Amino acid sequence: MQLWKTLLIIVGVIALFIIFLYNSLIRLRNQVKNSWSQIDVQMKRRNDLIPNLVETVKGYMKHEKTVLENVTKARAAMMKAQTFEGKAKASNMISDALKSLFAVSENYPQLKANENFMQLQEELTGTENKIAYARQYYNDIVMAFNTKIETFPNNIFANMLSFKQESLFQATEAERKNVKVQF
Repeated sequence: MQLWKTLLIIVGVIALFIIFLYNSLIRLRNQVKNSWSQIDVQMKRRNDLIPNLVETVKGYMKHEKTVLENVTKARAAMMKAQTFEGKAKASNMISDALKSLFAVSENYPQLKANENFMQLQEELTGTENKIAYARQYYNDIVMAFNTKIETFPNNIFANMLSFKQESLFQATEAERKNVKVQF
């Protein structure tokens, strides 16, 4: 009789552990999804601002056609992207294209003085900052989730419950290069 009680207690503790682990993994997985959605929201906002920026700039930058085309192509790639990796790559393309656009705009004093351009540039800069923060938060949540499913004994149960590692949001090779500033 005593053996059955002990066995029942052990089984109960293991069941409670698995329930607690499962619920915490679900909570973390949902936080990962939510944090990715926050990045997606900011990237959508940026995509919505880009056509207005391109239209404002078009009249001033007749000689900088390729810069505007690159911004438009990057936006189109972002709109077509379906996977996490595809959206991350397209987002990085947009960031690079916008950097080029803002750098070239320095050659056009009338454009820099244009109120619409200044407002759009400020909104895009703010959005880029929000995207950077959201990426950092996403990576923090992914790290917590991945650590939880990789540590012992969680890894045994996480594997049995089909939890898989999530990918971190990483900078591209171009973003890792040092920025060259010339005066």
